[in-house]
Amino acid sequence: MSQQVLSPVDESIVATIEELDVAATDAAIERAARAQVAWARVAPADRSRLLIRAAEAIDAANEELALLEVRNAGHTISNARWEAANVRDVLTYYSGAPERNFGRQIPVPGGVDLTFLEPIGVVGVIVPWNFPMPIASWGFAPALAAGNAVVLKPAELTPLTAIRIAELCCEAGIPEDVFQVLPGKGSVVGWRFVTNEKVRKICFTGSTEVGKKIMAGCAEQVKRLTLELGGKSANIVFADADLEEAASTAPASVFDNAGQDCCSRSRLLVEASVYDRFLSLLEPAVKSFEVGDPSAETTQMGPLISAEQRARVASYVGPGANVAFQGSAPSGKGFWFPPTVLAPVDRSDRACREEIFGPVLSVIAFDDEQEAIEIANDTPYGLSGSIWTREVGRAFRVARAIETGTLSVNSHSSVRYWTPFGGFKQSGLGRELGPDALEHFSEVKNVFIRTGE
Repeated sequence: MSQQVLSPVDESIVATIEELDVAATDAAIERAARAQVAWARVAPADRSRLLIRAAEAIDAANEELALLEVRNAGHTISNARWEAANVRDVLTYYSGAPERNFGRQIPVPGGVDLTFLEPIGVVGVIVPWNFPMPIASWGFAPALAAGNAVVLKPAELTPLTAIRIAELCCEAGIPEDVFQVLPGKGSVVGWRFVTNEKVRKICFTGSTEVGKKIMAGCAEQVKRLTLELGGKSANIVFADADLEEAASTAPASVFDNAGQDCCSRSRLLVEASVYDRFLSLLEPAVKSFEVGDPSAETTQMGPLISAEQRARVASYVGPGANVAFQGSAPSGKGFWFPPTVLAPVDRSDRACREEIFGPVLSVIAFDDEQEAIEIANDTPYGLSGSIWTREVGRAFRVARAIETGTLSVNSHSSVRYWTPFGGFKQSGLGRELGPDALEHFSEVKNVFIRTGE
């Protein structure tokens, strides 16, 4: 079966991709299982060199990959270049892992006790459409470094960069069956990763609803699982903050990638004493946020991924919604939606409770530090967030009190490849990136050797 890949920019056909069925998926998994045995035996230094070569190949193809993502996913060219570079950086970071994947020697009576970190086997990586390149590498790079084989299912809407990345890795010397990209439907290829016993671990990034189904499916085999799911992150602005900087950076924190980001700061919490002033600073920043042709160097936001996603986002800005102000967006072909600010919004409103996954920001006033924490935590999610204050003590207090996996103070950073990333509550399970990720791709084996003492 073939699938047409559409550009969200102008709805034109970018490519036609052959999708795998269950039999083809099983055959690929079987090849991966056989190849993984040999890959795990590759000397750590040699595995490191292959990962470095793959990183160099990705780096050399940065512009090619970026332009492909602009066309396929509607990402701005500046974002797409960063995303391809992130794949390079993640591969480079984990190229050091094979020689540093240490076990331990534990003092015990009567002998010597050692632990070894063994590869899990075949890892299935299921990638979403919002960040096709980086999120793919967050799964396949540490998995390969730890000696696993990888089968990766890209999103049906955005398979093109993952296919090209696998080709580049293969050209760099990583064995073809060790890293395979398998295009297809989630209900076919992705679900087969869950049910096929030769896939020993799943990495899934996507909606919380689908993540729960995958988690339940993995329970049948007690299959290892890493989940990065939804978010409804808070951007908290206290009265003592640099209001000009907080207002000027707020649009990018929610409208970047057209709001299609699990880390999007889609709830803006502003201390009541500066609420009106902050909105007056925010409005020009939103209205000047440049939405348009993603291939243009100055564009800050492109289109939504699909007509279906646009309809979903629009449902939050219908009759009765308190639209304070909006930016502009192109009309005509393409899945465009303007940056939109809802204010004032009650914390119980649908727009404040549900993950919109689009360029819609809800603004909520709070009276004091405790209320800000309560509102921030009043969600089933806990992925990211920001705190704006000049008071160091408050920054620490609020950061420790908020139930979320990644926080920034006086900035909007969420993901750095050398630090752990993941969520609390229904935002996920396990951690990606940084030194913590490697342990999620290895099994600890304990060996006791009696010495006769």
